[in-house]
Amino acid sequence: MHPVNPPPSVSLEYSADFRENYSNSVQLRASLWDFFLLFGKVRQTSPEAVNIENFQGIYLSPQQAKALLNVLQTNIDQYEATFGEISLEPKAAKQSTVQ
Repeated sequence: MHPVNPPPSVSLEYSADFRENYSNSVQLRASLWDFFLLFGKVRQTSPEAVNIENFQGIYLSPQQAKALLNVLQTNIDQYEATFGEISLEPKAAKQSTVQ
């Protein structure tokens, strides 16, 4: 029987160039070797035009992409259990009649 080694300790650190940002646009490209997530911000610049400003691209191995899928699904399930279903389509406000 082999002795069981304790798991290594994990230390999380932020690099000097770490930044947080908000994204309301994600584009995805996939190849045999990796997944590419392109994050950006959508802005309506006029009634006829929408601008997407991409600011960060992240490559993931297929294994990390699947791990991300699992983590996101778990957290979305918990969020919806607490706050209700997340709708992907905007809902029109109910019309009220004044009497």
